[in-house]
Order: sequence, then structure tokens, then C-alpha cells
Amino acid sequence: MSTPRGRDRIGGGRAVALIDGNSFYCSCERVFDPKLAAVPVIVLSNNDGCAIARTSEAKALGIKMGDPYFKIRDLCRVQGVRVFSSNYTLYGDMSGRTNAVYRQFSPQVEIYSIDESFLNLTDVAPALRIELARDLRATVRAWTGIPTCVGIGPTKTLAKLANHIAKTVPDLGGVCDLTDPEAYAHWLCRISVAEVWGIGRASLAKLEAMGVESVADLRDLDPRPVRKGLTVVGERIIHELRGLACLPLELVPARRKGCAVTRSFSARIEDRATLEEAVAAHATRLGEKLRREGLGTDHVTVFYHTSEHDRGAPMRSVSTTVCLPEHSSDTLALIKAARHGVAKTWREPGERPWRYSKAGIVTNDLVPLSHSPRALIGALGPGCGGAGASRAGEPAGLEHQVRDAHAALHDAGGRATGGARRGRAPSGVTTAWGGKQPVWFRERHPLNQSPGRDWMRRRQPNSKLPDMKFD
Repeated sequence: MSTPRGRDRIGGGRAVALIDGNSFYCSCERVFDPKLAAVPVIVLSNNDGCAIARTSEAKALGIKMGDPYFKIRDLCRVQGVRVFSSNYTLYGDMSGRTNAVYRQFSPQVEIYSIDESFLNLTDVAPALRIELARDLRATVRAWTGIPTCVGIGPTKTLAKLANHIAKTVPDLGGVCDLTDPEAYAHWLCRISVAEVWGIGRASLAKLEAMGVESVADLRDLDPRPVRKGLTVVGERIIHELRGLACLPLELVPARRKGCAVTRSFSARIEDRATLEEAVAAHATRLGEKLRREGLGTDHVTVFYHTSEHDRGAPMRSVSTTVCLPEHSSDTLALIKAARHGVAKTWREPGERPWRYSKAGIVTNDLVPLSHSPRALIGALGPGCGGAGASRAGEPAGLEHQVRDAHAALHDAGGRATGGARRGRAPSGVTTAWGGKQPVWFRERHPLNQSPGRDWMRRRQPNSKLPDMKFD
């Protein structure tokens, strides 16, 4: 193994701090109930399925991350564990408050997750970084009530590792600085390689076979052979552990590419009305998320299914895609599309009804509404949120409502490549061009009044396009 060259200051003066909330969801609940300060607390996932956040007191009782609640219910009752259902609206608001505090200490902040953020501290003098980190922790605690830990390193990977050390070593007071050469040399040989950011179970097994036990062992490996076993990710980790930054701060969040709103029902449902109410609520939430980021979608996928845990009960899983004629984020258009997805896939129950356990609405390929393509003819009416909304009346994205729009829905559940949909065409539509992707022409389509109309007749001699008179 090769040994890295000595450095006066690890990373050449760069400094990145990772600050995260301790048991963030539980800490948010404690902020609004001070009586929980010394009480074990856990927060459960959607519909109270399993434990997703635990305080240190709850961890000491043996409650593990992901434990199903029905298995630990008796333990929680006997030990006096306070159990909370998840409240993501509250957690998101508290995350915004903590990040507002972070920006008071550094103008460059990358929001990594709901409870973690990276801060650029390169401009802070090395001797003042620990003092600033402690001041940051105290300010966040005083202004928001959330306890935090801060890890400082020349790279993101080392900052993550420093944050882990700050959490697990109480004597450090919640702050660890791995830009200091002495701390860097002291801790890397004492921390297991399993704690390195990006090392999972499969990678850990390969490293153990190579005799790697500590973080220092991994750092000292030759990155070229490591790349063969751990891919470029493993090579990048080694460089980051040596102080060479490979992961820059992402100060501008990446644009959302997809969005999903799904929920399990608190009780099994069997009627269509309740299911339509659920998907309408999901569509409303989806519209809120899209408008917040200025995005739009031209299709939504609606799904609902029974539970695999209902032994002996009839099973059914349904998923269908409903297209809008243009990108939109309007709640009314999304609700109509979602309800239409339920309407065209619903089956009336027989003697043994389907008992649905979950429903949701999913979309992808999101685009900014300001840059989205407009419909050739305004397909969405005023108030329907489309990029080219100009026609009054109902949105034309639903198959049974298509009258004057240039596009229509299919009964097929999937999307054909290239944007064309395959399936049964509504009345008044003809597949005038043969080919892999049929182009539909409606009676009032502008091409019916263009020179291309003669070409189409030559292409399809048996197709007769009516003469149209426009008002």
C-alpha cells in the first residue's frame, strides 16, 4: 500500500461542513412538546407501518430502524415510548427554518436532504472553523429548537465522516474538524470502513476480502485496481478521502424530473366513489408540487391495487396512463385526468369484491411551463393551467370529452414512442398517414385546408376528407 504525502492542511485549504438534525423527525415533535425532552420517541412511516426515526433513548431500548410497529407495539407500551405518525408538512417547514439559519453563516448552502445540508467554509480561517460550527449549532438550537451535529472536512466524503464522528463521540461537543492534520490522522485509523459514505454491503465485502478494515486502509489503496472492483465510485471515494474534491457543492438544486403522490388507505376500500376521492386528493397535491417549481406534465399514471397480505382475498392491480393535450399543472385538469383513469379501469365487484389498499398518481418527464410546447389548437380552457390555454369549456385531455382538440386519449395504458398513442381512435378521427406512428386528423384540423390535403388523398385514395367551412 502506498502512503499519501504529508500536508500542512488537509485538502489545500478547502473546507466543507455537513450539518444535520439529530433524529430530525423526533426532534421536530419535541420542539412543540417540551415534556418529550427525556422520553423515548419514535416516528412511524405512512399509515404507521414501521419506525423511521428514533431518539437515542428509543435506540437504547433496542428499537431498530424499519422495525414494523406491530412487532414493537408491546415494547413501546411497556417502556413508555411516545409514538407519532409522520407529519411531513411539519418536517418540511422545520427544514426550511434550519436552512434559513445556515444561510446566515454561509452564502453557499447545498440542501442535501430534509435534515442535511452542506456549507462552504473555505473562506473561514482554519482556527475559527470549530468556533463557528459551535456557534452555528447553538443558533440553530435557540432559533428552531433542533439539535444538530457538524462535521468539517476538505471534501464531502470527509465532511460526512466527520459528522459521524461528531455524533458518536460526545467529548467532541457535536463538532469534528477533519481539515486539521492531527484529527485527520487520529480518526481515520480508528473508524471502520463501513462508515464511509458510499460503501454499501457489497462493496464492504469486497474491501474486507482485500484486508481493508479502517478508513485509513481504504485511503491508502491504489485507486486503479480498486476501480476494477468498486467501479469509478470506489476510485472517487479514495481521492475524496485523500482530500481531493470530486463532488462539488450543488448550489442550484437539480430540476425535478418526476413526481409521485401515493398513499395506503387506513382501511380497505371497495367502492368507486371513495377511490375517486383519493386519487383526486393525490392529484391536488401533485398540482401543488408542480406549481411550486413552475413545472408541468402532459400525462399522469393512475394506479391502485389490493394488498398482497390479504391472504385468500381476490387480488387486482391496475395502472393506466392518461394524457393531457399539453403540459399543465392545473388542479382541475389533473383531477379530471385522475378520475378518468379510475373510470376507464374500474370493474364492478362480484360476489367477492376487491379490497383496495393503496392508490397513487405518478408523472415524469416534467418540463418548465414557460418552455413547454403549446397545443396547435388551444386544448385547455381558461383556468386549466396549460401553456396554450385559450379555449373555453372543459379540458380536452379526456377521451370522452374530446371535441375540438388536435389530440385524443387512447384506451391503451402505455405511451407509444415518439409521443403518439396507439389504440382505438375516437369518432371523427382518421389515421390518414400509414406508418409506425399514425397521425390523427380531425374534421376541423388546419391541415384539411392546406395543400397537404391533396397529397393525403393520393396517399389514401379511399379516404374522403370533408370540405369544411370555418365560422
